[in-house]
Amino acid sequence: MIYTIKFSSEEVDGFRRVFEADSDATFLELHEALLASVGYPDDQMTSFFLCNDRWEKEQEVTRVEMDSQFEYDNMVMESTALSDLIEEKGQRLIYVFDPMFERHFFGRVTDISKGSMQGVNCIEKTGKAPKQLHTEDPLSIKGTTRNDIDIDDNFYGDDQYNEGDLDMEGFQDLSFDDGSMF
Repeated sequence: MIYTIKFSSEEVDGFRRVFEADSDATFLELHEALLASVGYPDDQMTSFFLCNDRWEKEQEVTRVEMDSQFEYDNMVMESTALSDLIEEKGQRLIYVFDPMFERHFFGRVTDISKGSMQGVNCIEKTGKAPKQLHTEDPLSIKGTTRNDIDIDDNFYGDDQYNEGDLDMEGFQDLSFDDGSMF
């Protein structure tokens, strides 16, 4: 079987990548073809997720084997064929390319046809991909100070906080000096 899989981004209007993939190709081959089509290096802990109709993540396929505490088995891209998990047209996927900020591409199987081919091929490239890594933390920019950023000083609570309002009853027995908490 040959799958046609279309990826798009909510970050960039007009971005689309369409792939044809043999059903025996692995998720690693799809990962490599996707990275090549957008020009990203292969240096992040990327993952694919199969999703339900509401784009809620279900089965994860990771780049490397990791311990899983979820209800789904841990599957690795290198040893998982597309046909192991993709069973029908309309199947939804998420490809997480920036794990730190949970940025991803949305994927959908748009066609399943009879035939065979080798691996995975990008058959359509439209639009420019978003930057791979997001650096939204303004304090990570060298020379930036807290005064340069518009921060709501009341973000963490009531600006009318008075330490005298804290009821200390029940806290007098706690001591952090003796290491008893850990």
